Amino acid sequence: MEPQLLHGVTDSVATVVIHHPAKRNAMTAAMWRALPPLLSTLAADPAVRTLVLTGEGGTFCAGADISTLQGSAKEAQDLAVAAEEALAAFPKPTLAAVRGHCVGGGSQLAAACDLRFAEAGSLFGVTPAKLGIVYPASSTRRLVSVVGPATAKYLLFSGELIGAERALRTGLVDEVLPEGELGKRVAEFTRILVSRSQLTQAAAKEFANGRTDRDGHWAEQARGSGDTAEGVAAFLERRQPRFTWNVPTSD
Repeated sequence: MEPQLLHGVTDSVATVVIHHPAKRNAMTAAMWRALPPLLSTLAADPAVRTLVLTGEGGTFCAGADISTLQGSAKEAQDLAVAAEEALAAFPKPTLAAVRGHCVGGGSQLAAACDLRFAEAGSLFGVTPAKLGIVYPASSTRRLVSVVGPATAKYLLFSGELIGAERALRTGLVDEVLPEGELGKRVAEFTRILVSRSQLTQAAAKEFANGRTDRDGHWAEQARGSGDTAEGVAAFLERRQPRFTWNVPTSD
């Protein structure tokens, strides 16, 4: 099978799989280019309520497949940044499920997700200092927002890999699971996400990502959604709520 991004939707969860096992799921130029339109399609699908990004087999993503990047380093970097920004802008909750190496461009993609769950033994690294590459400002700011300036500097200055437990301590990952339990935990947690209000999630994601000028917009969405009334009614009736608000296909 050619290197590609595999995807599917099951029980309102979209799963995107980085498939290039011959090179530890390194992203080819074609894969970088394919990710933004794929994410746009999934974002517009009302059946999708959350998204999981993972790698084929025992590796998340070992970075960029340099052999497929025929242009300048800047052009290659632009492809990765465009994919990263598209993932960060996905309007529904996103979760990176990490096994094995999550390095270079793989770490960019993982950091662009809202949450990161990792299997014990996974390794993380941000490696431009090994290649003499200037890491993009937008990617650096995102890394700092996830792990703080001290850990971001450690990773960027050294290019050294860190294990899952250290990644957990620094905030790079949210949960570390024993070997063999990552898939079960991701399935369990995405079921929780799917059951919650998309209205709450979409507003919270926007606010947490730094856009805080749309209180009025979200108040209007809440008034017209019915989600608040449904949530209160479900609480009083001791049942699971049935939220109906969906992220608009354009906003």
